[in-house]
Amino acid sequence: MIYLYLVISYLIGCVMFGYLITKILYHKDLRLHGSGNVGARNAGRLHGKKAFVLIFLGDALKGVLVIWLARYLEFSAPIQLLGLGMAIIGHLKPVTLKFKGGKGISTFIGGMVMFDPLLIPVIVIGFLVLYPFTKSFTFAGLGAFLLIPVFLVINHTGWISCVIAGCLLVIILLAHSGNIKERLNK
Repeated sequence: MIYLYLVISYLIGCVMFGYLITKILYHKDLRLHGSGNVGARNAGRLHGKKAFVLIFLGDALKGVLVIWLARYLEFSAPIQLLGLGMAIIGHLKPVTLKFKGGKGISTFIGGMVMFDPLLIPVIVIGFLVLYPFTKSFTFAGLGAFLLIPVFLVINHTGWISCVIAGCLLVIILLAHSGNIKERLNK
């Protein structure tokens, strides 16, 4: 049952809301415009706040759904996070779009907040503290995410879950390595 759950989690991650929403609402293939990324940020730059919010919520819902499904099936916390990891990988490398997807942030946020809602103030406070120093949404957001494993340790979440959450964070950072290098060069 766990293997089936992980495969389903990957397939849920492969539902690309950026592609679907821009195709339905704007009759465009998001991959051919802006940065070519099918995430909320590229859609927001091209089509405004409405597109950003719809796509962010859709992609975040994928993370929420896989954590909810794992809990419904009474899987342990580490399995829940592995499912979230599969959804993030599905978002990054979707079979539905020839393995060229988004960056995984929205799915990560949705899943982690569903995993532990107390992460909301941790992420928000981390972002608000870091943004004045970095003047970058990307750096402030990614920096705030670094607090997640720390919070999970402090909150007495099992060490396996903390390690998996750290691995998910590494996947997100690797997905953003191009953005990070670009911003550091500026």
